[in-house]
Amino acid sequence: MRMYMRKKGSEIIALIKELIEVLNESAEKYTDVIMPGYTHLQRAQPIFFAQHLLAYEMMLLRDVSRLEDALERMDESPIGACALAGTTYDTDRMYEAELLGFSGIAANSMDAVSDRDFCLELLSCFSILMMHLSRFSEELLLWTSWEFRFVELSDSYTTGSSIMPQKKNSDMAELVRGKTGRVYGDLVSLLTVMKGIPLAYNKDMQEDKEPVFDAVDTVIMCLKVFTPMIATMKVNENNMHQAAREGFINATDLADYMVKKGLPFRSAYKISGLIVAECIRSGQVLETLPLDEYKKYWDQFEEDLYDAIDLKNAADTRTSKGGTSRASIREQIALVKKKLG
Repeated sequence: MRMYMRKKGSEIIALIKELIEVLNESAEKYTDVIMPGYTHLQRAQPIFFAQHLLAYEMMLLRDVSRLEDALERMDESPIGACALAGTTYDTDRMYEAELLGFSGIAANSMDAVSDRDFCLELLSCFSILMMHLSRFSEELLLWTSWEFRFVELSDSYTTGSSIMPQKKNSDMAELVRGKTGRVYGDLVSLLTVMKGIPLAYNKDMQEDKEPVFDAVDTVIMCLKVFTPMIATMKVNENNMHQAAREGFINATDLADYMVKKGLPFRSAYKISGLIVAECIRSGQVLETLPLDEYKKYWDQFEEDLYDAIDLKNAADTRTSKGGTSRASIREQIALVKKKLG
């Protein structure tokens, strides 16, 4: 079982890295594409699409790290523990372990026989990985809806409706989201089996096979679908940009502009809100509202205002490490490449 998990764990790590590489290539490609960033699923502040993709890359890098740690911990051979007490025969457990590709041996024979922590730990890693894929799937389902239309998935990863010919359903993303619950169930199933078992071996423990094999197969299947689905995804840059403009997500930058000219933030916040309300009434956005209209609310507005509230400029001013500026994005892309080797 340990040898099987070692092999499959390494395979899954390789598949995750393939997905990260695809995402990183997309991040490089879409570094200049602006989109609305969300909190509470409400438009919040302008970000670059690459920053959004990189967030998932960081999650997946942690998944790789967790799996590598788990594989290192399980790299102990139980051979020679026998039924539970070891053996009277003169055996070299280290030599046997080396032949099987292990770096060491289990130090306690009873623990060697009754341990399923390595299965539980890997199932836990798989569950966290699937949670990340599920969250990404949910975003894809939002982004491909007519209400967003930020991206379009290839026909290879969508299906039509049985009765509605206009529909293009993102079924693969939905299936990955659904399979996540299945992997969670595998983890909980084995945890439940193990929770009341005294040392050492008990027949209950043969129930480890089904959830482990199922979780491994499910994770591999989902990753093999997810990576090409992202690789073939089309990005609608215009819709992303328009959504960012209509959401008034540069209102904070408008307030910051006034603060930098000496106005207290509380007053700047109130004025920004009044200007947004005026834009909504007049069917405009902050970038198109004439300077004369701005001056009705505060007479110190100047032409440089429009540079301050430009969406790309606004995103680029987030220059702190890890922020959404393009300089930060390039650093993050380089960091991912370094971690992938």
